[in-house]
Amino acid sequence: MEIIEYPHPTLRHESKPLRRVDAELRHIVSEMFDLMYEHQGVGLAANQVNLPYRLFVINLEGTPEAKDAEMVFINPVLSGAKGSEEEEEGCLSIPGVTGPVTRSEKIQLQAYNLEGEEFVGELSGLAARVVQHEIDHLNGTLFIDRLTSTAKMAVHEALDEFEIEFRSKRETGALPDDASIAARLAKLENLWT
Repeated sequence: MEIIEYPHPTLRHESKPLRRVDAELRHIVSEMFDLMYEHQGVGLAANQVNLPYRLFVINLEGTPEAKDAEMVFINPVLSGAKGSEEEEEGCLSIPGVTGPVTRSEKIQLQAYNLEGEEFVGELSGLAARVVQHEIDHLNGTLFIDRLTSTAKMAVHEALDEFEIEFRSKRETGALPDDASIAARLAKLENLWT
């Protein structure tokens, strides 16, 4: 398992709801936490590791030593957004690129944990921001899509470099074509959705 980078097509794939939790899914979640810590992140969505599922993990402490801060969100649904605030965001799938993103200050969230238990709650501050960022991933939206025109211009060259690198990997056969990626995602969706 590895974190895929912009502009990989899976990052634009709308994730499908999971229908069951099993040992394999628990193993995937464990690997996602390990990758997130390795890359010094606080959140990681399934499509960032090339999986088509409505699943993400967060740990606002950003360290494996804070196991009690680990949270798993399966099939999350947002509602009741209130207020707005702008903060700088980055993304493990677009390393080194940051920009100001406006998000809701408070959100209502309903999701399931790894035990298959539903939980509902209100989040604010960093937790609300990270959850909104990760749910955007599940919907095929990246933080760069939420930047103002001026902010997009500031990161344009960096994004061009990612696109050049991606094309180069495709040309050398290091990355499959879009049709192969789509076929793989469809096959994976049939496993748990």
